[in-house]
Amino acid sequence: MELKLKNKVFNKSKEKISDKEERFNRVSKKTNFVLNILFALLAAACIIPFMFVVIISFTSEASLTANGYRFWPEEWSLEAYKYIFSSGSQIIRAYGITIIVTVAGTLLGLTIMTMYAYALSRKNFAYRKFFTKLIFIPMLFSGGMVASYLVMVNFLQLKDNILALILPLCVSSFNIIILRTFFKTTIPDAVVESAKIDGASEWLLFRKIILPMSLPGIATVGLFLTLGYWNDWFNAMLYIDSSNLIPVQYLLIKLETSMEFLSNNATSMGANAIEVASKMPKETAKMAIVVITTLPIIFAYPFFQRYFVSGLTIGAVKE
Repeated sequence: MELKLKNKVFNKSKEKISDKEERFNRVSKKTNFVLNILFALLAAACIIPFMFVVIISFTSEASLTANGYRFWPEEWSLEAYKYIFSSGSQIIRAYGITIIVTVAGTLLGLTIMTMYAYALSRKNFAYRKFFTKLIFIPMLFSGGMVASYLVMVNFLQLKDNILALILPLCVSSFNIIILRTFFKTTIPDAVVESAKIDGASEWLLFRKIILPMSLPGIATVGLFLTLGYWNDWFNAMLYIDSSNLIPVQYLLIKLETSMEFLSNNATSMGANAIEVASKMPKETAKMAIVVITTLPIIFAYPFFQRYFVSGLTIGAVKE
């Protein structure tokens, strides 16, 4: 009798708690409407500036000079894109180099960092503390640009080599720590132990069980790597002299620099230079460069989005 009474009291208190949680989580129609308006404004604040950049890139230079920036220009033009793609095969080759570096670097970086982070996440790994400190030190201290350059050029002999665009960015201490934390909080020890009892080797366990369960975290780090490789131009400036190995970001920076130099020094370079500088789409070409470098990432992002959101929110709610 006493046990039934206790169960009855417990069930009532449980129902009260669930009712309170339901009332707390319930959103009124007015609040929902305000939140929708707020998030719509935030989305517009993110999308409208890029749309404005795209519109300016399709505006004629004369119309831009006469009327300024407008959402609906008086004269549309493709001169900025024609000017950028006038190099023809060079920009196509640069795009190819960028794609190769991005894909190869992302795959290599994910392979190295996932294996390293998984080893650090296992409590039975004997040298876990040592390798954790080893990867944590580069987050605090760095040899600097001169030391990095000497190692890449003199020691590794990677001057004018495509590996000079891949190796410096493929491993990141920050990404390893993210993956290590993801493995520790997401992969239950019971799953690992049961797989070992069934006779699975470490490699089979990692390949068949750990990787499929860790897709959100791996995709999140993969997106970081993809953005880093796609936007990288500094390593090309340091290590690449051959025009056949220049990535698209560095090529567009060189193009913009040459346009600025020609427009600023046209008067001292003769009548032909003045005529060429007057016909150059200076402002619209800058916007076209932004569009060219941003669009591939915008098209690639939806493929990462599902895993990216899961990777950021995993562990936030526990049952």
